[in-house]
Amino acid sequence: MDTGLLLQYAIIAAVAAYSAWFVARRQFPAGVRRMRIALAMPLVRDGRPRWMRALGQRVAPAPLHRDEACGGCNGCG
Repeated sequence: MDTGLLLQYAIIAAVAAYSAWFVARRQFPAGVRRMRIALAMPLVRDGRPRWMRALGQRVAPAPLHRDEACGGCNGCG
């Protein structure tokens, strides 16, 4: 296979994967969040190497902040 053709296929595959990720994030945010949590949980467990825990923290979504009275300390007084 020609190197140029292989590079072209790699670029098209990367663009298609990015497009699929973007559509999934926009159309199914709760599903993507659950998937990211499921992927991150095994990586951040105790006893894992530091690099694996760091990767898990990057994969994990940001925590949800809710304005509930007992939902955490957000300075409501």
